[in-house]
Amino acid sequence: MEASLAWLEDPEVFAVNKIPAHSDHKYYQSYEEAATKQMKLRQSLNGTWQFSYAQNPSLRVKDFYRLDFDTTGFDKIQVPGHIQMQGYDKNQYINTMYPWDGLDELRPPKISKDYNPVGSYVKTFELDEALRQKEVFISFQGVETAFYVWLNGHFVGYGEDAFSPTEFRLSDYLVAGENKLAVEVYKRSAASWIEDQDFWRFSGIFRDVYLYAVPKTHLEDVFVKATMGADYQKGQLELAGKLTGDLAEVTVSYALRDQENHLITEGFVDGQPEIGFKLTDLAVAAWSAESPTLYTLELAILKGSQLVEVVQQPVGFRTFELKDGLMLLNGQRLIFKGINRHEFSYKKGRAIGEEEMLWDIKFMKAHNINAVRTSHYPNQSRWYELCDEYGLYMIDETNLESHGSWQKLGQCEPSWNVPGNKPEWQANVLDRANSLFQRDKNHAAVLIWSCGNESYAGSDILEMTKFFHRVDDSRLVHYEGVFWNRDYDEISDMESRMYAKPQEIAAYLETKPKKPYLSCEYMHAMGNSLGGMSLYTDLEDKYQQYQGGFIWDYIDQALLKHNEFGQEVLTYGGDWDDRATDYEFCGDGIVFADRTPSPKAQEVKQLYANVKLSLTDKEVTVRNTNLFVDTSDSYFEVSLKKAGQPIWHKAYQWVVPAGQTASFKVDFPKALAPGEYTYEVSQKLQRATNWAQAGYELTFGQFIKQVVGQTKPVKQAALKVVHGDVNIGVHGPNFSVLLSLAEGGLVSYVYAGKEYITRTPKTSFWRAQTDNDRGVKHGFDRGMWLAAGLYQKHVDAKVEEQVDCVTVTFKHQLALAGEYYHTVAYTVDSHGKVTIKLSYPGYENLPSIPAYGMDFKLKAPYQNVRYYGYGPSENYCDRKAGARLGIFETTAKENKAPYLVPQETGNRTGLRWLEVTDELGHGLRFSAGDQAFEGSVLPNSVYELENASHQEELPAAHFVWVRILVAQMGVGGDDSWGAPVHKRYWLDAAKPLTVTFSLEGI
Repeated sequence: MEASLAWLEDPEVFAVNKIPAHSDHKYYQSYEEAATKQMKLRQSLNGTWQFSYAQNPSLRVKDFYRLDFDTTGFDKIQVPGHIQMQGYDKNQYINTMYPWDGLDELRPPKISKDYNPVGSYVKTFELDEALRQKEVFISFQGVETAFYVWLNGHFVGYGEDAFSPTEFRLSDYLVAGENKLAVEVYKRSAASWIEDQDFWRFSGIFRDVYLYAVPKTHLEDVFVKATMGADYQKGQLELAGKLTGDLAEVTVSYALRDQENHLITEGFVDGQPEIGFKLTDLAVAAWSAESPTLYTLELAILKGSQLVEVVQQPVGFRTFELKDGLMLLNGQRLIFKGINRHEFSYKKGRAIGEEEMLWDIKFMKAHNINAVRTSHYPNQSRWYELCDEYGLYMIDETNLESHGSWQKLGQCEPSWNVPGNKPEWQANVLDRANSLFQRDKNHAAVLIWSCGNESYAGSDILEMTKFFHRVDDSRLVHYEGVFWNRDYDEISDMESRMYAKPQEIAAYLETKPKKPYLSCEYMHAMGNSLGGMSLYTDLEDKYQQYQGGFIWDYIDQALLKHNEFGQEVLTYGGDWDDRATDYEFCGDGIVFADRTPSPKAQEVKQLYANVKLSLTDKEVTVRNTNLFVDTSDSYFEVSLKKAGQPIWHKAYQWVVPAGQTASFKVDFPKALAPGEYTYEVSQKLQRATNWAQAGYELTFGQFIKQVVGQTKPVKQAALKVVHGDVNIGVHGPNFSVLLSLAEGGLVSYVYAGKEYITRTPKTSFWRAQTDNDRGVKHGFDRGMWLAAGLYQKHVDAKVEEQVDCVTVTFKHQLALAGEYYHTVAYTVDSHGKVTIKLSYPGYENLPSIPAYGMDFKLKAPYQNVRYYGYGPSENYCDRKAGARLGIFETTAKENKAPYLVPQETGNRTGLRWLEVTDELGHGLRFSAGDQAFEGSVLPNSVYELENASHQEELPAAHFVWVRILVAQMGVGGDDSWGAPVHKRYWLDAAKPLTVTFSLEGI
């Protein structure tokens, strides 16, 4: 057979000479080899390959695969890896539209003849000794997006489906000594129309490539279906396998062993092309994310008495079913506390390795995430093994997305949608479903098969669902796209929606529907987001058929590069001169691209916790919402603090069964002295796990109590007041204050000989827009508040003197069309404390206010921040479930979260006091009056943040900006393209806003 470029535009040609998909089980030649988990019959071809690049097929080196073609002039490239990450082609980020939009007028299945980058790869190898004299195959675990393969000049095969293994038989073309492997990879093919995922558009051999040989008798495929019996107390196991090769006198022995290698059961079956057996009444523990107990099914292929092959298949026993309108795991209603995950590294793109996978799974477990959706393609096999081992529920998604074919400018327009009902695409997408199923069918973590993502609906996808149901009755099938076309409602076993608002979900559930509800995507975590997440998690207790959701998404897709100024920076769409592009829309993770947690993770961890803790000053209530495990693996640390300072703590062992709630008396010390007391309980790990150390905190609860009493009045002294023509001076033994009647505020605060005021503090009604603000056109709706504060003018001042204090009240007119005012009053006492009161009276018929407060511009040395308020990470009025009241420390620099696009950041709610000091401990303390305030300390002003599109564009930190706020609106997060912050988290312009706080020198 000769390779043909015509295949690139033919959806009915998606695999040529590809061997059938099969399970990803590992096999060994002996028990000794099995003990080391090193497959000697596998030979890696990863590493340095020869490489030639062409922008389109007409420019490629056509005969490079021939044995007599000299490739010594080729470049070098690393496999696995993307060609775009190694100096070829261009990185391009796209969300929904097709990457050629506006450049080529194309319709499926056509592709551009002018731009279709081609990578020509060459690898020479000698077959390892262990693989010789056997049947040999080659496995490409991931190639984007279509590729042709030759060995020693012979055409081997063709494949598409970038994220599933494509394997070919090589035996007929192998030679003794050096072999020449040639692979021609095309960035675009007909497959590109159904691989329109929201990600960077890479190409190349980006996953492992290896050779493998099989013994003369080989277990080619195995399907182990391990479930729990009707009462979920005993296990049952059903195996179906395929043997190939010489089957004369072959028997297969099996042995099921537990984690301590204790034998549970064993037996034999005859070696037939198709083998099978069923075991019942097995004394096994059920697998779940809470208790991911795995057993080992050992299969030994014997020819006579000689061992030919050993397979050790991990097995997790669990039953997942749809019953009475609920998704049940081992008989219990399951809540998916999930997240969507792209395989991604800021240095490698999607060519990640085990190091990144281990980091990811440990992070997820440590943040109480119990489920992951492989958005929107099959992941590497190792990820499934880790999910089995560590315990994560999986929605395993087929590599299918055709978003740009049916949704344009946000509107549903499926006139030329693919695959739709088109017969020429059906075999193609069914092959993708089959590849997913066959490889991943033995993983206990996989509970749900997904037909793909955002591809509208139609008979082709319906056939995918029918396929999954036909081959596997132990899992359910998911597909969100039926939301757009209810004629195909049977495609999905559950009602799955994207970015439905809490009230929309509640409205659906109020109808007592047949299908349970799942948000396959919710809480679009772009930039400073995830506000209002508790409105979703609150539904768990209100509606049985609400079964959770998956946050979009896990990690920012930002790429590292050195810019023209020599800086190492993170980039997003458009930064590579890529057009079309969707710019920073790739920055929506709860983890930054360099795998440092974002402040948003604090909220996820608390709201996803399986144990809910509450307390009073007398008892602690532990509500264990785990389905299967009690709290014996934890201990509970209870503490009492006064004004943030610890005064008592004690550890307790409280065992609460799964699904139960219990209250426990605690003999706290009596809180008698006036002040604020914080009662706190923390659940911590009793022992180290494979994802966290002993003592790691899982969740917490707090109770705040105020003890009212007489406070000793501070003795005041007489003040020296100087009435200048422009300034009112107030002076005491260790301080000096100037209030300017011209500037309309504080122009000097000298304490212990140090001047702290660089410019008059200014009030503001604005915050640097978040991604969500920009998405909802916040600037258009509320932009007047930017000007209102930035260009306000001082119109009046009133001075009131008393023996021990002076008050100057400044009236400012806002830069709005009309008569709108607010006041700032400064009261200076004899100890140098300046009390500041901001008062906005409230005006009708104005849009809600983004923020209201005062900005202080301090000198650069005052970097150190210590505060008593909610932390430790930034928090907002709609994102503070994960924050706790305490005394915390940070710096101005550390307080700025490095969102891809600079925006509002660093806020803390419930501030009682805030200190900003230099290295010697000199600085200012801001203290709350009768109510706590919000605030932040940053190296950049709100206006600098507003103006920058990348972190490196922010000016060098010459100052420290302290922001004291009455309040600011929430950050929102239902979605990032039109969902406003929930109204309960707005600042209503019609209502008065006031705050009183003081500053004094340290």
